[in-house]
Amino acid sequence: MTKPVLYHIPVCPFSQRVEILLELKGLSDAVQFSVVDITRPRDPALLAKTRGTTALPVLELADGSIIKESLVLLRYFEDVHPQPPVARRSPYERAVENMLIAMEGDFTGAGYRFVMNQDAGLRPTFAEQMTAQYRKLDDFLSWHAPGSDFLFDRFGLAECVFTPMFARFWFLEHYEDFDIPDTLPRVRRWRDACLAHPAAHQVSREEIVKLYYDYAWGAGNGALLPGRQRSSFVFEPHWRTRPWPPRGKQAPASDQELGLIAN
Repeated sequence: MTKPVLYHIPVCPFSQRVEILLELKGLSDAVQFSVVDITRPRDPALLAKTRGTTALPVLELADGSIIKESLVLLRYFEDVHPQPPVARRSPYERAVENMLIAMEGDFTGAGYRFVMNQDAGLRPTFAEQMTAQYRKLDDFLSWHAPGSDFLFDRFGLAECVFTPMFARFWFLEHYEDFDIPDTLPRVRRWRDACLAHPAAHQVSREEIVKLYYDYAWGAGNGALLPGRQRSSFVFEPHWRTRPWPPRGKQAPASDQELGLIAN
């Protein structure tokens, strides 16, 4: 039987969600991964499959059917491969899990708006907005799971959803000198447990900081900054060969300073 094809961006948090779930289920080899380069125009054949949308990941089944949206894909794989379960099975626990997952959109939006902000005077406002999101998560976890590392007794569906975002927000530590305040220990414990889980190591801090450099200067999804010829998301030179970008936002670096021009 032909494997389903997952069109994805390796560093994309929404793609990583699916990779984590497949890893937890022992299904990493059950899907063929097709890497998409977001620094190039999207392949017309792929656009035809997605009816013109560019968001990834996208799953193509053996019969050519297309499924989009990472949360939909998580639940699809959970339904098709129910064992071992990742999502909670009892109706009440599933409801609690889904309440936490419903908080992810505002959380993610706050983090990306923060890193892309270019007005130094607004930085305290964005920092407080990010802290407010962590405060909501801390309150939820303190109420529903005060003594656990995770929401329940193991890494579950909510962890699949949030862990890639916790990893991406390494860019807030590097470029905005922002981390979870010490006054919110419950969500900090959850974040640390999620990032330490062996199923969630598809990306590293170094990879995130280097590839997301352009986001820190307001250019996302492969867009080019003024005066630059190459996106920080290019595949070559490989990110491991590039120097670490400077911390903070003092002045934009050139392609050469970022190691994007092969010698």
